[in-house]
Amino acid sequence: MNHSGEGRVSESLVELSRLAATVADTAAEQIAEAGKLVWDSLSAGGKVLACGNGGSAADAQHFVAELVGRMGRERRALPAVSLSADSSVVTALTNDYGAENLFSRQIEALGQTGDVLLAISTSGHSPNVLRAVEVAHQRGLRTIALLGEDGDPSLSSCDVCIHVPCPNSQRVQELHMAALHAICDLVERQVTAGLLESDQALP
Repeated sequence: MNHSGEGRVSESLVELSRLAATVADTAAEQIAEAGKLVWDSLSAGGKVLACGNGGSAADAQHFVAELVGRMGRERRALPAVSLSADSSVVTALTNDYGAENLFSRQIEALGQTGDVLLAISTSGHSPNVLRAVEVAHQRGLRTIALLGEDGDPSLSSCDVCIHVPCPNSQRVQELHMAALHAICDLVERQVTAGLLESDQALP
């Protein structure tokens, strides 16, 4: 690789580290609140529903995989569902009800009072994510929004909003995943409290 390529890689990583420091200063409290909200729901018998489009769909699926499986600590499986993962459901709902109802229809089927909806949108304006939050509120779910710089005003009604202040979608998605890992870590520590003899994470 030539020097200009190496320089661009270095620039990208430095940009990411600076943005991570900004998020640590501006959103650590909200991330901790999100972890508590998820834990409160799970400990009361609830579950997590997660949604997003494109890269945010991948982030939602990643987070669900960490909960159902494990991230760094051996513990019981935790109930979570990605609303973009079932191709038959996704294509049927998109075909029959339109993409804007893709997630909300599944929330009608699966969501119960006390569950948590994790809604991810780098733009904060995705119609199907906004509709999902609306229906989640109607059904008594708690809501967490992961956004970029801004979002639709309706998202201010979410229980927790985590903003990554950057216009670059790839940087936003990278920091969304860091936030999701932090939420999962907080939940895992709660699950394993009193169950492990030490606080040592599994290798």
